[in-house]
Amino acid sequence: MQMTSGIDPDVNAADLRHGIAAAKANGAAMVFAPEMAGLLDRDRARAATSIEAEDAGPVLAAVRDAAAKAGIWVQLGSLAIRRGDGRLANRGFVIDDSGAIRARYDKLHLFDADLPTGESWRESASYAAGDGAVVVDTPLGTLGLTICYDLRFAALYAALAQAGAQLLAIPAAFTRPTGKAHWHALLRARAIETGCFVIAAAQAGAHEDGRTTYGHSLVVDPWGDVLLDMGEARGLGFAEIDPARVAEVRARMPVLQHHRIIPPVTRA
Repeated sequence: MQMTSGIDPDVNAADLRHGIAAAKANGAAMVFAPEMAGLLDRDRARAATSIEAEDAGPVLAAVRDAAAKAGIWVQLGSLAIRRGDGRLANRGFVIDDSGAIRARYDKLHLFDADLPTGESWRESASYAAGDGAVVVDTPLGTLGLTICYDLRFAALYAALAQAGAQLLAIPAAFTRPTGKAHWHALLRARAIETGCFVIAAAQAGAHEDGRTTYGHSLVVDPWGDVLLDMGEARGLGFAEIDPARVAEVRARMPVLQHHRIIPPVTRA
């Protein structure tokens, strides 16, 4: 589900409800939503008034209800969540077809960067990094959870594959300059390196807070072939996942079997 999330969680929740129901009506087994699906607002003061604890937020409640009513699994890319210690988490969820939360993942790598466009991002100024990687069993296979900037850290994906992941969720809100330069290359690389399907639901277009995101939600198979590229249009895209493809590709290119822990590097 490719979205252009705005600053009103209720509007975003309604979009998610509609998308989940439509995905089920069109035969989907699972829905993937982008990073910050419930609120995308770089005005920290304004955003703070809409960020709540996990059990109080309207977007998570709406998605759980929609998943249960439709009878479909949802990977809710991420939401801004207020933790018990008062700090924020960029947290992804896997929700089953009864509306139960099967897994949570807090983004490990926070995006602090000054871009050539003049944009400056300091995710760590508001958010606390997660402290662990997560895999979860789903109807599509074992899914490894990551979020956006995590994409640039190949070791995380190697660890997820070693832990049994057959698919990798990489929900994102990539900026246009970095998206155009690196999005396709990095997603294909993560699929090829791990022998996993990559499912990357993205934010797209011009947002209410003034940012513009790259879009191009992708599904990539374990050989690196792009099965779906949604361009910049909002809405739903569909791809078929054949779990047998993972074993087939890993038999042809058995990199996981050859994986070694890297010893300390010496300077000659």
